[in-house]
Amino acid sequence: MRDLPQHKPVLAGTVYNGISGAGIRLEALPEGHLLHVLGAIEPTALAAELVKAGFAKSSIRKAGFRQWFVAGDEPLMPASLDALVAALAGKAFVMDQSHGRVRIGVSGRSSRALLSRGTAVDLDPSVFPDGHSAMTMVGHLSVQIARTGNDSFELTVLRSFAESLWDDLVHMAASAEKDSV
Repeated sequence: MRDLPQHKPVLAGTVYNGISGAGIRLEALPEGHLLHVLGAIEPTALAAELVKAGFAKSSIRKAGFRQWFVAGDEPLMPASLDALVAALAGKAFVMDQSHGRVRIGVSGRSSRALLSRGTAVDLDPSVFPDGHSAMTMVGHLSVQIARTGNDSFELTVLRSFAESLWDDLVHMAASAEKDSV
């Protein structure tokens, strides 16, 4: 019987280890866990259930009407997922998207300028504060953008489009660097 293929991060390798320059840092984030939660549960109640199930370090991002992504750097533990599914039974559904989506970090003083080259979302902190997220397009790709700090963002994209998004971000960063000279 053949061995099953081993999971390899899609952005693994020297080309994707991180790029810095012109006030921008691109970083392939750990492929920890990403859960899609759908249902009539408030974010505060969801946060409480996440802590009980062992997802205390995870962040909650709005992904649509009564939809959230729960993202974290730690690998998904089946027992924690089972505990969360049981706790949310009758209130929400939980789908593991850990192997289907990838997160990319974009940070630095020019991060908003870089992202504004690819999306129409207003990323000004007064409109898009820390913790806020939006489903949008970056170029031709569907992406969730979440603000994780003053000048830092996390982009979540379908796994099969991660390399394309990375290449687009590198190209936009190079253009931003030329413009700043």
